[in-house]
Parts: sequence; C-alpha cells; structure tokens
Amino acid sequence: MGDVLKGRGCAWEFEDGGLRITPEPGKKGSKLSMELGARFVPYDALAEVALETDARGRVVLRVVPRQGADPVMSAAAGQLQDSLDPYRLVLPAAKEELAGRHADEIRAALSERGPAERFLVAGPSVPRAFKAWDGEAAFDGQAVTFTWFLSGASPAKYTAGDRRYPVSEIEGVEWHALEDASGSLRLHVRGHQAPADPNKDPASVVFGIGHGATHESLPFAAAVLAAVQETKAEPLSRR
Repeated sequence: MGDVLKGRGCAWEFEDGGLRITPEPGKKGSKLSMELGARFVPYDALAEVALETDARGRVVLRVVPRQGADPVMSAAAGQLQDSLDPYRLVLPAAKEELAGRHADEIRAALSERGPAERFLVAGPSVPRAFKAWDGEAAFDGQAVTFTWFLSGASPAKYTAGDRRYPVSEIEGVEWHALEDASGSLRLHVRGHQAPADPNKDPASVVFGIGHGATHESLPFAAAVLAAVQETKAEPLSRR
C-alpha cells in the first residue's frame, strides 16, 4: 500500500503495517481529531472495516479498533457521536470505488479481532491541561493535579484542598461526555472511597457549559489511561 486517501478534515495513508491518520487544518475536521494530531494505527489494532453511505449520499470509510487497543476509544466508552469518531473518513460519492478497494486491502490485513491485552495505539501527547467547571486539571505524564476554583468547586472539594495524584496510585479513569451542561472526569485512586456524586469527590472534576469539552477532556483522560497502563507494565518487564 502507501496510497493517501483524503476526506473531510483528514487524510488516511495506507502503509504496510498500518494506517496513518493525519488531520488537515482548515478542512472542516473535528476539534477532537485536530487535538489528537497525526496518529499511526497498526492493522493489528483493528477489528473491523466498513464502507457506508451517509444521509447526504457521501461515502464513509470506517474502521473499528479492537476493544482495549486505543486509549482514546477506551476512555470514550462508546459515547462519541459519529461526527467525532476519529476512525471515520467521509468522502465524496465519486470516491466510492477507490474507498472500496482500500477497505478490501485493510480487511485482508486484519488478523486478531478480539480484545487487545494492551494499548496498540499510542496515547495522546503530554503535558495536557483543561479547565473544568470546578477546577483546572493538569497532567505532566507523572501525576494528575486538580486545582479548585472558588467560584465553582463544592465546599467539600474546596475544603479538601488542591489534589495531586501520582500515576502509580491511579487505577483507572472514568470519563462522561459533556451533555446537557453536565459531565465529569473521575480518577479511580487506590484506597480512595469515592462518593457517588462527582461534585463531592476530590478525585473528580465536573464539566459545564464551556468547560470540559470533548476535544479537551477526552484526550486528557486517554493520556492518563495510557500512562496508567504503562506504569502497570513496568514491574512486569523487570521480572
């Protein structure tokens, strides 16, 4: 392979070992794809490929990662709308035959389609930071820091004070997309008894209108997830 297929907002380059997805600025791509940047997706990370037609008659080439192969999709947990799916390439109807050939080539390259034992796609780059409704979240690759806003944080959080959670203490990340002016990012921290309400949990930040948008908070969650998995794998590699 080695061909490039350009669609709405991004280009897919078909290489021998995988698919390189590169967003193109100014080409009506999603903010999420732009924030993720160029990504290499090994064919080993993919479970399915499909060629569809949308309501406008455009051709849509879509690939589906294996469960657990991509930290972004793992963090999203099925919450992404089609327009935000980074594995969906929208093309003019005239490119249907060309897209079909590439779909066949990808399909022929697929092998294992079950859940992956580890991430096969690199996580988003770090450092990362974004403003939630009740505080600012920052991640430097080693620890997640929550700095509370007096204007938005609950009394429980503000009284508890700003928080720093080393990756070695984080066991998982739970992300809920901003919808109807609410959403959240919660860290599962070893030994931490989390209240049900993320507004009262100092290991969570909550979203609101203009705070915690998907293109900011999802790559953050995915970057933390990738770092957590890498940290867990390090002791095993030393055995």
